Amino acid sequence: MAESMPVRCPACLREHLYSAPSYPCACGAPVRPSLDPRATATAVTHRVWDEQWVTVCCTACGRGDQWPHPELGCPCGTVLRIPVTRPVPDTRPAGPRTKDAQPPPGAAKLPGTLRAPRPSARPRRAFQPVTIRTARDAVTAAALYLRWLGYQDIRRADQRPPSGVGLAARGVLAQVDPTVSPASLRDIECLWLTAMTESSDCVYFSLAGYEDEARAGAENLGVPLFVLDLTGTPQPVNSPADDLDATGV
Repeated sequence: MAESMPVRCPACLREHLYSAPSYPCACGAPVRPSLDPRATATAVTHRVWDEQWVTVCCTACGRGDQWPHPELGCPCGTVLRIPVTRPVPDTRPAGPRTKDAQPPPGAAKLPGTLRAPRPSARPRRAFQPVTIRTARDAVTAAALYLRWLGYQDIRRADQRPPSGVGLAARGVLAQVDPTVSPASLRDIECLWLTAMTESSDCVYFSLAGYEDEARAGAENLGVPLFVLDLTGTPQPVNSPADDLDATGV
C-alpha cells in the first residue's frame, strides 16, 4: 500500500490526504519518496531546479536516483511541496582488501573503464509516464523519458533556450517546449547549433507539435522530434526519434 499522510495547506488551512507516487527503478522495482510526517508542507512560490528533485533509494537493489519532489495542488491555487525524508549516506568503512585483490607486482594500472568489460545492455522496461497538467509536468516527463533512454545526470541546461526549458545530460542537449504554439524551424536550428558547439546530440520535445518546415529541417539535421501527449508519453514524429525510441543510448 502506498504511504500516505495528512497535508495541510498553509494558505487556506484545508487538509488533504496525500499518497506518494511511485516510479520504476532501473531494476524494475517501484520506488517512492519517503514522506516526513514530522515536517509541514510549504507553498511553492519560486521554482529552483535543485529543489524540484529528490534522491530516492530503491529498497530492492539499493540504487539511488533523482525523482521529482512530491507536490500537491490545492483547490485554492497554492502548490504544496510535500516534505520527504532524506536518504542517510552509507558511512560504513570499506572492508580490507584481500591479497587476491592486489594487482601483481609491476602490473600496469588501467583506467577504470578498461579494467573490466562493460555489462551487456539489458532490455528496457516499458516507460512509465507522468500525467501532464502543467508546464513543470512536461519538463518532468521529458526528463524521465531521457533517463529511460539511458541518459544520466539530467540537469537544467547552462544556456537558456529562446523558448521553453533546456535540459542537459552527458552527451545530449534537450529542449522542452510546453507552449501552445508549434515549434518552428528556427527553434530546431537554434537547438542544433547549440548542441554542435557543445559536441553533443540534441532532442526536442514539444507539447503542441511542429510546423511542417520544422519537421523537414529536423529530418535533414538528424534531430529527434517528440510530441508530449497529455499522458506524459513522448511520441516520436520523425525517423531520428523512431530510432532513438527503439534503441536508446
